[in-house]
Amino acid sequence: MADAEFWKEAGSAGLLGIDTPAEYGGIGADFRHCMVAEEEQAYAGADFFGPGFGLHTNIVMPYLFNYGTEEQKSYYLPEMTSGEVISCIGMTEPSAGSDLQGIKTVAKRDGDDWIINGSKTFISNGFLSTLAVVVAKTDLDKKAAHGTSLFLVDTRHHEGFQKGKVLKKVGQHTYDTAELFFEDVRVPSSAILGGVEYMNKGFYCLMDELPRNSSD
Repeated sequence: MADAEFWKEAGSAGLLGIDTPAEYGGIGADFRHCMVAEEEQAYAGADFFGPGFGLHTNIVMPYLFNYGTEEQKSYYLPEMTSGEVISCIGMTEPSAGSDLQGIKTVAKRDGDDWIINGSKTFISNGFLSTLAVVVAKTDLDKKAAHGTSLFLVDTRHHEGFQKGKVLKKVGQHTYDTAELFFEDVRVPSSAILGGVEYMNKGFYCLMDELPRNSSD
């Protein structure tokens, strides 16, 4: 498993943030260059996606540059490209698996803040992550598809975000995979991915971004 310093070396080598727009601190190439990087890592004998670089670059970062506010983009994307911030996405849960409509993690409003409670499992990059895009229900009166939001939870600033042990797997040993726990994690409204405009629209963002296609 890689460590935090290895991620910074990957950033220096141009392996992170490959198709993130340059104006937001990325390299500014296109998706084909991401695939070239993956192919070369495979030739070198790394597991598919290497040590989580692909998930960080090809899955998590597009959420930021496609939906994030200008403040969120300028704050996180440069450090994600340099490897100083390691990201994951918290979707899968112990009781729901990958059924996003069955999630139980909840964010409840408390004044101008939100309090997140719940857990995620089998989260790639989870143990080393400093930033998690967390899927949580924000309107319990609606079905999950219409009452789910995405939150940017930062281990450097948001107390109560805990990580479990690194899980043992049959394959993909270069990936660190862990459980994540959220116990009264207080985040400001500015932590909602995309801001209040995307409140309760997290499911739509997930459906748009997860199946990245060749037109990117």
